Amino acid sequence: MKIFSNPSNSSTISGFLLLGFPSPREGQILLFVLFSAVYLLTLTGNGSIICAVRWDQRLHTPMYILLANFSFLEIWYVTSTVPNMLANFLSDTKVISFSGCFLQFYFFFSLGSTECFFLAVMAFDRYLAICRPLHYPTIMTRRLCTNLMINCWALGFLWFLIPIILISQMAFCGSRIIDHFLCDPGPLLALTCKKSPVAELAFSTLSPLPVIILFFFIMGSYALVLRAVLKVPSATGRRKAFSTCGSHLAVVSLFYGSIVIMYGSPASEHKAGMQKIVTLFYSVVTPLINPVIYSLRNKDMKKAMQKILGI
Repeated sequence: MKIFSNPSNSSTISGFLLLGFPSPREGQILLFVLFSAVYLLTLTGNGSIICAVRWDQRLHTPMYILLANFSFLEIWYVTSTVPNMLANFLSDTKVISFSGCFLQFYFFFSLGSTECFFLAVMAFDRYLAICRPLHYPTIMTRRLCTNLMINCWALGFLWFLIPIILISQMAFCGSRIIDHFLCDPGPLLALTCKKSPVAELAFSTLSPLPVIILFFFIMGSYALVLRAVLKVPSATGRRKAFSTCGSHLAVVSLFYGSIVIMYGSPASEHKAGMQKIVTLFYSVVTPLINPVIYSLRNKDMKKAMQKILGI
C-alpha cells in the first residue's frame, strides 16, 4: 500500500485510505464471503418483515407499521457501510474518494439518528397501548402514525447536516489513512490541516443530543409501562403486556448498549480495534438479529413471517 503524501506535507488531499480489517489476501476473501452472507441475511430478514406487514391484514396496525418502517430503515443503515466494506476487501488500494467518504459519513450518522427517533416513537406507541388502552385508537391514528414516521426521517437527516457541511469544508493534509472500515469523524478530524473549534463543537454537541434525550424518553416511557403492568391483576395480562414490549426493549438494549460502550467514555480509552468491533456490532450485527428478535417474541409476526417464508 503506497501513501503519496507524508505527514509533513501540507498539501490538500483528495481521498482517504480506509484500512478496514487488515489481513492477508486469503483473509480478505474470507471476510468478503462472511459479510456478503451477513448482508444478504439482513436484507432477507428485514425485507420479510416489510412484506409480512404489507400482505397480512392483521398487521395493519400502528405498532407493525412502525416496525415495517424500522426494518426499511435497517436495510438502508446496513447498506450505508457494508457494500463499501465489501468493495474494500477486494481492493488493493483501499481508497475512498473525498465525496464518497463524506456521503457515507452523512448517511451513516443520519440513519443512526433516525433509528434513535424511531425507537423513541415505538416506545411512545407501546406506552399509549398499555397505559392508555381505551384512548389508544383515537390518539394513535393512521394520520398521527404517518406524521411521526415522516418527522423521524426528516429530523434524522437534518440533524447532522450542519456538522457535515462544516467538516467537509475543512482542508485535510498529511497521511490519508483512516484506521476504520468507515469514514468516522474522529480519524477524519485528526487529518485536518488546521483545527476548527466551531466544526468540532458543532459535531460534539449535536451528535450525543438525540442519543441522550431520546434514551431518557424511552426509559421514561417504559418506566410508566412497567408501573402500569405491575398493576394488572392477572398474571396472563402481565405476560401479554410484557411480551409486546420485550422485543422492543431487547432491540433498544442492543443498540444503545453498544453506543454507550462506544461513546460513553473518553475516546482515548478505545483502541482502533475496539472501535471497529463496537461499531460493527451496532451497525451490522444489530440489523441482522433485530428481525429474529421481533419474529420470535411476537406470535402474530411469527405466523406472518412463516407464511411469507413458506415454513
